[in-house]
Amino acid sequence: MKKVFIIAAVSCAIFATSCRETETKEVIVEREVEVKVDSEDDGGILERAAKEVDKEVNEEIDKGIDKIGNDD
Repeated sequence: MKKVFIIAAVSCAIFATSCRETETKEVIVEREVEVKVDSEDDGGILERAAKEVDKEVNEEIDKGIDKIGNDD
């Protein structure tokens, strides 16, 4: 008898939760975006990263040249 009651309770719980109606809403928001245009062309992220790497490499080269030049 307990088994029948447990099975019935579980069945009712599954049936009650599976038949619920779910309501979904779709919201579309339109927004205006201002784009800042600079007179200088900074380039993309790759160009900016390349400039930074070039700067670091040039500093290392300058240090190497100074080290070679100071062998006196």
